[in-house]
Amino acid sequence: MAAVRADTADVVVVGLGPGGEEAAGRLAEAGLDVAGVEEGLVGGECPYYGCIPSKIMVRSAGLLAEGRRIAGHAGTVMVHPDWRPAARAVRGATSDWDDKIAVDRLVGRGVRFLRGSGRLTARDEVTVADTDGNEIAVRARQAIVLAVGSEPAIPPIPGLARTPYWTNREAIRAEEPPRSLLVLGGGSVGLELGQAFCRFGTPVTVVEGMQRLLPREEPEAHELLLKVLTEDGIEVHTSARVGSVEYRDRSGFTAYCERGERLAAERLLVATGRRSDLIRLGALAIDVDDEAAALPVDERLRVAPPVGGRPGIWALGDVTGKGAYTHMSMYQADVVVRGILGEGGPPASYHAVPRVTFTDPEIGAVGLTEWEARERELVVRTGYADLSASARGRTHQIGNDGFVKLVADMLSGVLVGGTTAGPYGGEVLGALSVAVHARVPLTVLREQIWAYPTFHRAIGDALRQIG
Repeated sequence: MAAVRADTADVVVVGLGPGGEEAAGRLAEAGLDVAGVEEGLVGGECPYYGCIPSKIMVRSAGLLAEGRRIAGHAGTVMVHPDWRPAARAVRGATSDWDDKIAVDRLVGRGVRFLRGSGRLTARDEVTVADTDGNEIAVRARQAIVLAVGSEPAIPPIPGLARTPYWTNREAIRAEEPPRSLLVLGGGSVGLELGQAFCRFGTPVTVVEGMQRLLPREEPEAHELLLKVLTEDGIEVHTSARVGSVEYRDRSGFTAYCERGERLAAERLLVATGRRSDLIRLGALAIDVDDEAAALPVDERLRVAPPVGGRPGIWALGDVTGKGAYTHMSMYQADVVVRGILGEGGPPASYHAVPRVTFTDPEIGAVGLTEWEARERELVVRTGYADLSASARGRTHQIGNDGFVKLVADMLSGVLVGGTTAGPYGGEVLGALSVAVHARVPLTVLREQIWAYPTFHRAIGDALRQIG
């Protein structure tokens, strides 16, 4: 066994996804000696296997859908799907899954980059192991930042582990659309990728164990997506739990559902959520239960504050359990950097977390759903507006299905949540995100002038329903 080499740094950042990279870079630019540790690709899941390449696929698939809508509205057209341009665009955007540009950017900001897996081996130490088995034990003088992200959560379905199933990573790297696709999971990842492949000609079946698609969101979002995805040709099974999976080279995958369905496809995409591996991180070294779902953090993102000359331990991103979003990790990175530099400022707040599912139609949401607000025993009133009624000047176009739903707390007189579903739903969400974040009084929102004929005008219609 090779000897463990010793090193020191002011700050050790474990995990260089969007938030980890930002924190490491800013701390280095502030004059600290920062060691950044990453086993995979610098930049994390988002630019290589998540947000960016998946949106290229979604956009390409959307162009096909728009082309098919021309008939009867603007002329005639023949649409012939071709996956190759989309695959080339994905490879270009990811630099063919090479992070040299990102590493150079990080080093250019003054960070010492260590390629390898980092695990906590003491309250103030991270041991980094490279692919050759060489290890460096880096002792932190001031802080350790844990930004290890998450990985696809694979359910313990009998037979699944022995099959060549896909996660989002294999789906993103696909050189051609599968002849047929079975998607386990009706959340954002499964629906976005499933709809994209469907529009390129792949027969797609989605299986969701809960009663609704996007089970965290408003039931109206499920109803809308169920209608639209079915019209796209996607077969949707909800409240369907898979009891076992088998795979054969010639016939592909077969999933056997507990209530009797037998579903077959060439490829199987597992999109049943994500998890952070605290065991691999070595969480026990800092007295954290390594079987927990997330690292416990306070409002300053501290797992453990600096004490007795020992460095503080901060965490950010997916591993905190506050939302597996790139924008969350970047937001938390700012709180962590200010904490380490002693700059103060506001603590982390999660009352207005925005989230968008980039299906067609897009589903944007911020803050609490109606159910969550009632669970908190707020005095709830809701407002709902159908886009077909709010944007009459645009209803001659097809593909304009959608709605706006608002959730208000009548005691405080502010919105605590909202959903914008429809064309540009993620962009329309911006107005509601500001309103929920800033706790803008309903009386002020009702005075707002909403441009006509826009989709965001539906916000005004929904406000009038609240009264």
